[in-house]
Amino acid sequence: MQLEISEEALPVYEALASSVRIRIIKLLAKQKMNIKEIAHELGLSSAIVTMHIKKLEDANIIKTEKIGQQKISSLRVDNIEIHFPEKIFNAFDTLETTIPVGHYTNYSVEPTCGLATATHFIGKVDEPKYFMDPSRMEAQILWFTKGYLEYQTPNFLTVDQKLEMIELSMEISSEFPFSNDNWPSDITFSLNGIELGTWTSPGDFADIRGKYTPDWYPDNLNQYGLLKTIRIMNHGTYMEGEPLSEVKLSDIDERTDTWQLRIEVKNDAENIGGCTLFGKDFGNYNQDIKVKMYYS
Repeated sequence: MQLEISEEALPVYEALASSVRIRIIKLLAKQKMNIKEIAHELGLSSAIVTMHIKKLEDANIIKTEKIGQQKISSLRVDNIEIHFPEKIFNAFDTLETTIPVGHYTNYSVEPTCGLATATHFIGKVDEPKYFMDPSRMEAQILWFTKGYLEYQTPNFLTVDQKLEMIELSMEISSEFPFSNDNWPSDITFSLNGIELGTWTSPGDFADIRGKYTPDWYPDNLNQYGLLKTIRIMNHGTYMEGEPLSEVKLSDIDERTDTWQLRIEVKNDAENIGGCTLFGKDFGNYNQDIKVKMYYS
């Protein structure tokens, strides 16, 4: 589950602000339980436990199913990630372009793989040839197990503008047939042929539906990814503030006419767990791939 600092996320924060509910979460992390079993473990009445369970259900942290004559509760999420508002680099001016996920200019992918628009799948899934279908330009989600996608976008910097930082951001996850929250994948990023580093995606998520994922899309397929931001700076390359590589801004030719971004799962990666990219009509973030130049 991914959260932002917003009023929409308050039910989750409120649900976690209770020692009793924290204890319930810890119990359900070990096994599914009914109300009576939870009440016995906590030394509380069933009525009080029911109230706490309802709070956790409303926050989509747990789910309760009727099995026979019993109502059984279990965890819905493996982890919760909180995104704080993006830090603004006020000292610099910016130029920003966005790239829809279907606007790649080169590719080589292996199944499992596929694409979909906001309304339908494009061709047959697990058939790489459909990655050349003209309607791929409308794709809002795509996935592959091994291989790469390359995107290009113009470099609008002028000769009198000095590049201070490059920022790349996208919603991304692993790729597993259907979904798997624990499915690591080593995804490598390159810019203009220079390898920026490799990030290990933790999984392919379908514990809850993506905020923007359209209603027609099946519940058991990849619903959302993680919003990852790569910053190439004067002293190295970072992802979410953590070092990704020693590649510095001076290693990148800032006078090139285009920026070429490559997203890849290599054949020799330690964790070959695929890649899923989410556009603005899928997942939890209303955005395509963003390329942002900070300059002075």
